[in-house]
Amino acid sequence: MDRFQYLILMGLCVLITLPLEFVFAARVWRRPKRLAIALLPAFALFVAWDLWASATGTWGFNRAYTIGVELPGGMAIEELVFFVVVPICGLLTIEAVRNILSGRVRLRPLPTRDQASSSSR
Repeated sequence: MDRFQYLILMGLCVLITLPLEFVFAARVWRRPKRLAIALLPAFALFVAWDLWASATGTWGFNRAYTIGVELPGGMAIEELVFFVVVPICGLLTIEAVRNILSGRVRLRPLPTRDQASSSSR
């Protein structure tokens, strides 16, 4: 199970932020070209940096906590997943907050106890 912890965590990050796409109209997944334009520059930069850091021994990847799939240069596949998942989760969050603050999406207050009990009658 240790080998899958990181991928499970990345999956949970996506699962937790995915409702922002629908509930708060984040529209991150619905605009794939815009998403790619936002992700690709940082992705390329961080992959290059990571490959350099791995090659120079600045850091490495513990095989006990990865699934064992290595890319050229010794980068663990989990690292690439991180470089995609975390920015997408961040974009989902910021777009949802922008929509709430701009008034495009309204938050409905939860019903009070009195309102809930009167509507069930």
